[in-house]
Parts: sequence; structure tokens; C-alpha cells
Amino acid sequence: MANHHRLLRGGGSPAIKLRLTAFVATIALSLFTLSFLFASESNNDSPDLLLPGVGFIRRSMLDIKPDPLKPRLLQIRKQADDHRSLALAYASYARKLKLENSKLVRIFADLSRNYTDLINKPSYRSLHDSDGSSSIDESTLRQFEKEVKERIKMTRQVIAEAKESFDNQLKIQKLKDTIFAVNEQLTKAKKQGAFSSLIAAKSIPKGLHCLAMRLMEERIAHPEKYTDEGKDKPAELEDPSLYHYAIFSDNVIAASVVVNSAVKNAKEPWKHVFHVVTDKMNLGAMQVMFKLKEYKGAHVEVKAVEDYTFLNSSYVPVLKQLESSNLQKFYFENKLENATKDTTNMKFRNPKYLSILNHLRFYLPEMYPKLHRILFLDDDVVVQKDLTGLWEIDMDGKVNGAVETCFGSFHRYAQYMNFSHPLIKEKFNPKACAWAYGMNFFDLDAWRREKCTEEYHYWQNLNENRALWKLGTLPPGLITFYSTTKPLDKSWHVLGLGYNPSISMDEIRNAAVVHFNGNMKPWLDIAMNQFRPLWTKHVDYDLEFVQACNFGL
Repeated sequence: MANHHRLLRGGGSPAIKLRLTAFVATIALSLFTLSFLFASESNNDSPDLLLPGVGFIRRSMLDIKPDPLKPRLLQIRKQADDHRSLALAYASYARKLKLENSKLVRIFADLSRNYTDLINKPSYRSLHDSDGSSSIDESTLRQFEKEVKERIKMTRQVIAEAKESFDNQLKIQKLKDTIFAVNEQLTKAKKQGAFSSLIAAKSIPKGLHCLAMRLMEERIAHPEKYTDEGKDKPAELEDPSLYHYAIFSDNVIAASVVVNSAVKNAKEPWKHVFHVVTDKMNLGAMQVMFKLKEYKGAHVEVKAVEDYTFLNSSYVPVLKQLESSNLQKFYFENKLENATKDTTNMKFRNPKYLSILNHLRFYLPEMYPKLHRILFLDDDVVVQKDLTGLWEIDMDGKVNGAVETCFGSFHRYAQYMNFSHPLIKEKFNPKACAWAYGMNFFDLDAWRREKCTEEYHYWQNLNENRALWKLGTLPPGLITFYSTTKPLDKSWHVLGLGYNPSISMDEIRNAAVVHFNGNMKPWLDIAMNQFRPLWTKHVDYDLEFVQACNFGL
């Protein structure tokens, strides 16, 4: 026993140690052999293998030569699984983002399900279930590979198309591109709309043209009934104690509505005198129109602008300028790309600005030398109240009584004139409040004293190249009466019925004069229906000439 312990501790002779080592090795080899045999017997599919000194044992799976198509199958299967997982990931992300009402969720879920269905097809399932005892059918594998590639191609295409839905940068860029494209379309539509509106505003309705022609026929057929030649001029036409109005128009129906509405609302119509001035072409029609009915004793004078011989190009700067071919081209340009270059000033392209009728307002003192005060009315206004209260206003030495149109930063002088020009910048305040033409009460004595016509001529000559302001009569009016305008209460004159549908009916009802300024004139088809009855109720529909032309019907 002591010897045994000594051996364990490493003692004893070398021979004894060698025998002990051989014994341990023999035992270890026996155990290894037995474990190998047990492992071999458990694999019934392995062929027998003869080991020397041991006998026949079964061969391990590692010793079997693999099918050469197996790696290819595994690679195809891996690609299918990877793309199925990718589709599921996109479906999950789309579900979180709630994209397009879950449309993308359904698409990616279907893609993922297609991979699963493909792998589980009986013909392809056998490929995956092969365990080495049978070889993989190459034709089936080739068909499986083809279908997997088709689905991969479809998956990648769907992902590429849907990528912008997941990529915020792409979404932002696409949104910017869309906004830019819409703005381009909007700009183009605005230009086309402005051009179409301009054409509509220039047009003469068939009924209005018919009426002018029929009235002219009547004038030619019965000249003695309508001419004032050889007759004494009524004293009332120059009586400064009466209420005088100036109406400059080539629109016979519009001028008649102004007179009709003013007379209807006048408390003492016989004290009112209307000075209607038109051009030579429309003179006959105007004469007939205002001779066909009585105006409750009111006096109506009809004259042609050509009757005022002092109005010629040597005296009137604008007449000389209007003879310019460049200016005429500007007004009558009919090509969209040229006529809409300056969209913000499209309204100034209306040919009415070529007419001297539009500039007569600057010559009132010379046209009516015996009058002290006069009320100027545009032909697109309707009078709703008695206006004699204007003659009772203390003008405080001012020339022009007008309603101011500014509010906030809108309708200030800066919007009508070029303040980058040193002359404009030096003389005027860009924040000065603008006022409206259309109903203007003029003190003609103050006008003559302040020499306003000379002031107008000075600035009009400077603006021959349109460097100070765009065309029209309001900018030179703002300049001419810059320090000589008296603001009137806004209820005297309500504007915008020709372009602003938001004007309240209460404001309109309280107005002494309503103004259809803008392109949507009440005698045009483009007029706003909610405001048009304010004008049509003063049209003489009972006149046979109006009925014959179906005007407004």
C-alpha cells in the first residue's frame, strides 16, 4: 500500500513508471474505440467501415462527398430569405409611418408572403429536404433560381419606387420640385387670366354695340329732332348757382345710368346740370339717348371732345405722347408673351388710357370757365343718394375733395410712383395716402389759383418715357393734387365693385356713390352677379332701342 502511494506521488523505478503509462494508454484507447463504435452504430445510413483490430464500423457523414448543387441551393435560399426579411422590414416601417393609408404595408407584406409561398411549393420543398442520400434535381433548382430572381427583381423595383416615402430628404426635394412646378403653372395661369380679363374688359358687348348703332341710325334719320345747332344755349348750363356734374364717356348706356341714378336720388332734380362729353363717333348716339326722355327737369348737355378746340397736341402733353407708335403698341399688344411681361400693371394696358376722354379731368377749369365748383363722376358709378351735401362742404382752400383709399401699407404713394427716381423721391412722401378717382368734388376757383393744370403739364412732360409712373390718370392726379386734396368721409364713395366680391352689403347700402372700378364692369358678362342689380335697375329697359338690342338679356 505504501508502494502504491509512492507510485502515485511519482516515486518508484523508471521501469515501473513505463509499465504504468502503457497501462493508462491502453485503457484510454479502449474507451475511445468503444465510443466510436457506439456513435457509428447510431447512424444507420452510414456505410460500414473496417478498422484494423476493431472490425467493421459505420462511416461518418463527414466522409461523404457533398452534392455540388447544395451550395448553390443554399445561396439561392439565403437570397430569398434576405429579401423576404427586407420586405418585412419595409412593411413594418411603413406601418409605423401610416404611409398612403397602409398601401405600402400591403405591398411589402405581399412581397414577403410570395417568398414564403415560393419556398413552400412542394416541387421546391423537396430541394430543401434533401439530406444527401439523394441528389438535387438541377432542372428544378434552375426553375427555383429563376423564380427567386424574378421576385428579387420585383422587390428591388418596389423598394426603389417607394424609397422616397421612407427617405425624408427625397420627400423634401420632391415637395420642393412640386411647389416649384405649381408656382410655374400658377404664374402662367395668372398671366393668361390677366390677359383674358384685359381682353374681356376691352370688349364691347353685342347689345351695347347694337344700341349705339340704332341710336346713330335714329340720329341720321331725324337730325332736326336731336341737334342743338342754331339754338340758344340754356343759361342753366353755365349757372354757377346750380349743381354741376362732369361725365366723360364713350359708353352710351353707362353714361345714361349715371345720370338716371343721380336724378332719381336728387331732392331737387331741376337744380342739377350734367355735362356729358364724348367723342365724335358716339356724339350722335349720346344726343339721341338723352333726348328720348325727360329727367325730372334736370339739364343734360352733350358735347364732343373735339368741340374744345384748345385740346390739341401742342397744348396737351398726353395727346402728343399718345401719338407715339411705341405707346400704341404697348396698349394694343395682342401677343400673350409680350402683353403679360408686366403682369402687375396689366390694367394700364386698357386702350381707354389712349383716349383723351380719360384725361379731360385735368382741364375742367378751362372747359367750364364760368363755374366755381363741379362734381366729376366716372361712367362706371351709380349714385344712391342726393349729392348736394358735397356743395356744402368747407373745402378749406383745397382743390380736390376725394375719399382716401389707403389702409395699412396699401394704396400709398409708393405703389403708384417710382420712388427710385430722384425727382419723385425728393418731392413726395412714399407713405402719403392715396385717394380715389371716380367721384371727385373740385373747387375750380382754388384750382385756378393753385395752377394745377400747369403742374400736371410739368410732370406729364417729364414722364414721356414712363420713368416716373406707369400709365393711367391716378398717378398724375396724385402728383397734381398732392398737397391740395381734402379727404372726404368714406361713405361718399365706396369702391371695388368691379373686382372685390368681399364688400359688405351694409357698406354698399350706406354709400352715396358705388363705383364698379376694375375689369368686371356691370355691362359685361364677367360682372359680379351680387353687385350687378345695383347698376341694371337704372338701365332704361323700357326704351324701344334697348329692347330691340336685347341689352342685358
